[in-house]
Amino acid sequence: MLCKLWEIPRYSGMTVAILGPTFPDLARNVNRNISSLSEVFVGRALGYLCGSVVGGALFDCMNHFLLLGMSVLATTVGLYLIPFCKTATVLIAMMSVFGVSFGSLDTGANVLILALWGDKGAPHMQALHFSFALGAFLAPLLAKLAWGTTTSAQNHTETDSVPLVLNGSSGATSDSLFAVPEDMTLLWTYAFIGTYVLVVSVFLFGLFCKKSSRQKKSMASVQEARRAKYHWALLCLLFLFFFFYVGAEVTYGSYIFSFATTHVGMEESEAAGLNSVFWGTFAACRGLAIVFATLLQPGTMIVLSNIGSLVSTFFLVLFHKTPLCLWIATSVYGASLATTFPSGVSWIEQYTTLTGKSTAFFVIGGTLGEMAIPAVIGIFQGHYPELPIVLYICLASAISTAVLFPVMYKLATLPL
Repeated sequence: MLCKLWEIPRYSGMTVAILGPTFPDLARNVNRNISSLSEVFVGRALGYLCGSVVGGALFDCMNHFLLLGMSVLATTVGLYLIPFCKTATVLIAMMSVFGVSFGSLDTGANVLILALWGDKGAPHMQALHFSFALGAFLAPLLAKLAWGTTTSAQNHTETDSVPLVLNGSSGATSDSLFAVPEDMTLLWTYAFIGTYVLVVSVFLFGLFCKKSSRQKKSMASVQEARRAKYHWALLCLLFLFFFFYVGAEVTYGSYIFSFATTHVGMEESEAAGLNSVFWGTFAACRGLAIVFATLLQPGTMIVLSNIGSLVSTFFLVLFHKTPLCLWIATSVYGASLATTFPSGVSWIEQYTTLTGKSTAFFVIGGTLGEMAIPAVIGIFQGHYPELPIVLYICLASAISTAVLFPVMYKLATLPL
């Protein structure tokens, strides 16, 4: 059952990360530029918010696998339709459907791991999130290297080479909401991932039909709950912690491709490689964290991650114009972010028991970060296109998480 459960975050990672390398292509497909299409991230995060709230409540009272299967099936439909979207409004609506699925899945998968293993589930939690990172690593390779660069990208004129964040929207308009895209690479990329996701949904519905009694036992074990002295204060601080962490992770993973092509002058295939280096080190360290979690406490892993994030983002801000430094700092940043979320969930479980609703609460914090931080970057990047706004925001987020965790640790270790 656990092997099948790992397929959920793997497909989720692919669908999250695929937006980064295909973002310029989607913008061209709807005749918009990158800076004016940041609402896509907001729409996805709003859907994620709704999915987290509703999923957190439903996972406490209905079959986990049925709810997960329905969420995955909804994502399949969205993946098949995205390349056919010809207006920004329809594209944002499709991304919102993604968001609902992500929110429900993120909450449900974490709750299921905690229900099965409790505070002993740190290695399983790391394995679950490693699967997400593996999917995120494969997505840029699939989008830009396996299928090749887009035709439109290969035929840019000298005027087209101006960074997309500075371009105005194309004058071409279309009355139709859906149409076959001119870029068939975009179509096949999303169709391939959509087919894989469809297979995952079949597995989940199969698990639902088996009606395993293991879930009933795990749900009963949740009732043996412990509660920290400052339970809600801890959850609120973890809410803020994940706000900055998830916001920075999604922002860097989604914008690094566009940043590398417009600010550093990389070719699309090289930028896709940089994007994959970020998600590749992210995935590799999550894989290694499965072993580390059996040797180190979750709090120790969070401290190490915070230090790595601070150092790497500091060097990114200072030396982002140096290609070698950009590659090295990006890999270190991806490695540093890898264990933070699963370690945070395992860490809080040591001090206070998490239910579906309480898990949904701090997952919403990450959702709001995913929504707010890319939107802020889109606004400021449009006004100050010459500045590396993405890197400034990631550095500020790293500082915030480094300050918040010691405060959380102090509250958690106060005697009852």
